[in-house]
Amino acid sequence: MVHAIATADILAILPEIVLAVGAMALLMIGVFRKGDPVELISSLAIVLLAIVALLILLDHDGGRHVAFGGSLMIDSFGRFMKILAVFASAAVILLSVQFLKSEHMMRFEFPVLICLATLGMLVLISANDLIAVYLGLEMMSLSLYVVAAINRDSARSSEAGLKYFVLGALSSGMLLYGSSLIYGFTGTVSFDGIRLALGSGEAGIGLLIGLSFLITGFAFKTSLVPFHMWTPDVYEGAPTPVTAFFASAPKVAAAAVFVRAMIVPFPTIAADWQQIVVFLSIASMALGSFAAIGQTNIKRLMAYSSIANMGYAMIGLAAGSPEGVRGLIIYMTIYMFMTLGSFAVIMAMRRGEGAVETIADLAGLSRNNKPLAFVMAVMMFSMAGIPPLAGFFAKFFVFSAAIKAGLVTLAIIGVVTSVVGAYYYLRIVKIMYFDEPADRFVPAPTEIRVVLGVSAFVILAFVVFARPVLTAAQAAAASLF
Repeated sequence: MVHAIATADILAILPEIVLAVGAMALLMIGVFRKGDPVELISSLAIVLLAIVALLILLDHDGGRHVAFGGSLMIDSFGRFMKILAVFASAAVILLSVQFLKSEHMMRFEFPVLICLATLGMLVLISANDLIAVYLGLEMMSLSLYVVAAINRDSARSSEAGLKYFVLGALSSGMLLYGSSLIYGFTGTVSFDGIRLALGSGEAGIGLLIGLSFLITGFAFKTSLVPFHMWTPDVYEGAPTPVTAFFASAPKVAAAAVFVRAMIVPFPTIAADWQQIVVFLSIASMALGSFAAIGQTNIKRLMAYSSIANMGYAMIGLAAGSPEGVRGLIIYMTIYMFMTLGSFAVIMAMRRGEGAVETIADLAGLSRNNKPLAFVMAVMMFSMAGIPPLAGFFAKFFVFSAAIKAGLVTLAIIGVVTSVVGAYYYLRIVKIMYFDEPADRFVPAPTEIRVVLGVSAFVILAFVVFARPVLTAAQAAAASLF
């Protein structure tokens, strides 16, 4: 019997096992192979992530499975979010190869660390108790601390890594303290156990304090105000492929565990945590929208854009309903493609002197490089929520879920901040199409063109193939309730 249970557990986390073993194998290849193994390991890492994604898809039977005594939950929600995280990680490795070579930062550890961070994300997304949440979060974060400072010759990169490490350790401590309080007042760390312990009664003040600390830890990882302070500095200081990674896959994983950790164990006290989530959402949308207006560095602008976008996504969680979670899933899906497309353009911003990062460097791009300007315009229009691009539907689903849940004021604030945010998105389009041309960029590598093409296609054609995405998102959201 014990053997049968162990086998079931292993089968349930087979994608994670394959990824862990594969990452170790890549590390060994990098250590013992003579010559420069970076391109080989990057290619193998992408193949490894493709195999992991295939294993996750093959496991799709629509059912819910628990593993390791309920510590991990394998369900439709987890599978959907895992596919997003794995895809984003593979895209970042693809984007990074030529960039790191141009910047003389070719280190085989980079794709290995991306794979290890992805392993932490998969554990985090499936986490069904507070200990698994902490283990997954730390497994992901340790790799992120290192990749933020991977350019050891750059003071900005080292500062970014140190700042993220110090603030990340602080947030982990808060999350752990909140978890210990929740355990103390419920007697269990299991999400299902906490739900049973709470029953239909009211939570005491001690449990609510613990819940607040738990939310603080999640808010840090998702860059929600007022725990966003690391985001602009780390985005600007870290190498651009690392910034693209920070803005995509870890955000998906953090949003997923935030949703699961609120919806599953605390449905009977939803009114309490919803107030906190509503505040985080409003503060993030407002600060992200207004603070981005004065930015001149495009990576800092994308940092404030990500803060605002996570605020919009949290509207879905604030609704606390299957429609709200479905809206959040759709928002994160579209946000991931918009982010990857935007950062692909930023990585294509290179001249003879190297990479450039100011918004002014995009001046007159439409006359120097029409395809690049078109893709960037598509991403900016989509982030501004202009129909019929995908970004419009992302906002539509979270706003409509908020209205159905009675959060009309939150939806109105979201619309107003969207209008404010549209200013700086459309300003970039104006600079590309109406300002006098700056010097030309060097031609972008094939890998960046591939990511640009895929991202632009998804954003432009979402309206055509939206139905299967909506159906899958609805099934994923329903598995949590």
